[in-house]
Amino acid sequence: MTLLDVRNLTVTYAGGAAAVRGVDLRLDAGRKLGLAGESGCGKSTLALALLRLLPAGTRITGEVLLDGEDVLAMKWGRVRAVRWAGASVVFQGAMHSLNAVHRIGDQIAEPILLHRKATAAGAKRKTGELLEQVGLPAARADAYPHELSGGQRQRVMIAMALACDPRLIIADEPTTALDVMIQAQILRLIEQLVADQDLGLVMISHDLAVLADTCDRLAVMYAGRVVEEGPARQVYEDARHPYARALAAAFPRIGDAASRFAPRGLAGDPPDPAALPSGCTFHPRCPVALESCPEEDPVLRAAGPERRAACVLVGPPGAEAGARRAAADPEPRAKGSAGTPGALVKRPVGEPGALERRSAEEPGALEKRPAGTRGAGEQRSAGTPGAGEQRPAGEPETLEEARPSTP
Repeated sequence: MTLLDVRNLTVTYAGGAAAVRGVDLRLDAGRKLGLAGESGCGKSTLALALLRLLPAGTRITGEVLLDGEDVLAMKWGRVRAVRWAGASVVFQGAMHSLNAVHRIGDQIAEPILLHRKATAAGAKRKTGELLEQVGLPAARADAYPHELSGGQRQRVMIAMALACDPRLIIADEPTTALDVMIQAQILRLIEQLVADQDLGLVMISHDLAVLADTCDRLAVMYAGRVVEEGPARQVYEDARHPYARALAAAFPRIGDAASRFAPRGLAGDPPDPAALPSGCTFHPRCPVALESCPEEDPVLRAAGPERRAACVLVGPPGAEAGARRAAADPEPRAKGSAGTPGALVKRPVGEPGALERRSAEEPGALEKRPAGTRGAGEQRSAGTPGAGEQRPAGEPETLEEARPSTP
């Protein structure tokens, strides 16, 4: 069952910056979708737009269907009811998201009191259960945010997101600034909650390795658009879009000394959303850009089973290699279309690979000699060694017949 269906979502800020441009995403209940990309590519803006949490004056178009109901078309009263109860957000930076002068128990209990209309005693009991669910003792409800470690504060944020039993959780950089051990604990906790409660999870991160390990599907964003989407492990290990490949290659891999000592990055910075380049927005940084890329803005197209990528080099099998050959070799093909393996190229005589007619004196030249001459290309009778040679009548056909008889 489709839990979240985003259709042609566009977000433009009051200053004219197009932060999200025509995004389409789908998520089923019990599944996990990862959003990856550099800072400024529109990930967090997309997450906030799903629940209309963006500043006043921001223009949002498209559809955000949550359980079949369009969030963008809801009245404000309905939007307030959907927040926390239908979908909730785990904001990045727990220390900045929690109120420093309120105990964490009171902050967790607040949405329970507002949305569930629970009593104070009921909200306190629910708060203790939530803290234990995320691996914290219920007694920590009396603590202030500064009295907790980074991992504990992140667990409190997850407990707050679960307070009203939502169907969808949007986790925006839930492991930022945490050490690898705490990261692993938080990720396993999120996976367990999704499995146990049949939740839908949208997880945002810069780290493709984390998303590939945690999520079922992965969408890579660049300049406000999804440039590649597919099964998480396949996108991470065999990306089709040049940007997704560069993003995956930027992380060192265990056992690969070359990537550990010299990780491959990507030159330049993401474009300004208020002044995007023409054509494909990635072409100024793309290492395999073609001449058509500044003019053509590619849309998502099939890149394999359940995979899509927005690149002119992506298409049917062999399309990428063919496009690269066409860019590197603009000469006309004598036989076969451009990019066809084995096509014959007509080049001037003397160039490497040219088909030339050599003179009889050149090594390897095919010569026309009289019949019977050694080395001549002659027609012999079928079944005779060296068939293809035509001899006059009476001429011996084998070496034994040609030898003189000995007494």
